[in-house]
Amino acid sequence: MPSLKAVRVRIASVKSTQKITRAMKLVAAAKLRRAQDAIVAARPYADALAEAIAELAARAGDTAHPILEKRPPERIAAVLLTSDRGLCGGFNATVGRAAQRFVGEKRAAGLEDIQLLVVGRKGREYTRRRRMNIGHEWAGVSGDTAAERAREVAHTVSDAFIEGKLDAVYLIYNEFKSAISQKLLVAPLLPIVPAPLPEADSTDFLYEPDKENLLSHLLPLYLESQIYRAFLESIASEFGARMSSMESATKAAGEMIERLTLQYNRVRQASITKELMEIVGGAEALKG
Repeated sequence: MPSLKAVRVRIASVKSTQKITRAMKLVAAAKLRRAQDAIVAARPYADALAEAIAELAARAGDTAHPILEKRPPERIAAVLLTSDRGLCGGFNATVGRAAQRFVGEKRAAGLEDIQLLVVGRKGREYTRRRRMNIGHEWAGVSGDTAAERAREVAHTVSDAFIEGKLDAVYLIYNEFKSAISQKLLVAPLLPIVPAPLPEADSTDFLYEPDKENLLSHLLPLYLESQIYRAFLESIASEFGARMSSMESATKAAGEMIERLTLQYNRVRQASITKELMEIVGGAEALKG
């Protein structure tokens, strides 16, 4: 049976850990609120731009811009969105396992040239340990750096696609649903998929200044907006996962403290009983 001192030290240690997990939960909850506001603000713009670009691409045709070109998918890349920090449950592992399945499915289909473009230290560590093909790495993002990092990723994948180094690009990330729920998405990013047009509607738009200049401006903007939105979804999902994980850890610490306190009281009671028995035994010995 452990000593009273050992149990007291254990209780103090668990209480200290519980304070940390409770504080981390509160910080994650505050950051989640700001991340949710950013998503709510970005979703309408991203949806409207995606709808406009899809319809514009359908009318312009595959040859109107290199980003619209459809090629046999021989060289494929997937952009993984993970975080730099852990303590957020299965948030990062879910993306890593999805990347493994993605690579396995593509190789089963006969494709060998598959690379991963990894955002976040946890994703980099996961893919390196499994010796997966990493084409590019970036540090994780926050709300302040998401726009700039989205621009970097968009330029990287669009340049590789236009130069013929990639034939298709996908995004793998956690979409935010609620503080306790995230949905894993494997979404196609390039080439841009046109919206289906009604059979009777074959008219085209009037372009000003011209079709080429308009597409050259709008398509990269659309690509950046889709990646930026995915970043915001991933950031909010991370905070939601961390808040849930820290809440579970705080609850588990409370339960452990109760068990240790009960154990401490039992050890203390046994110690007191032993001392009383020794005193009584000594008194009886003196009488004899």
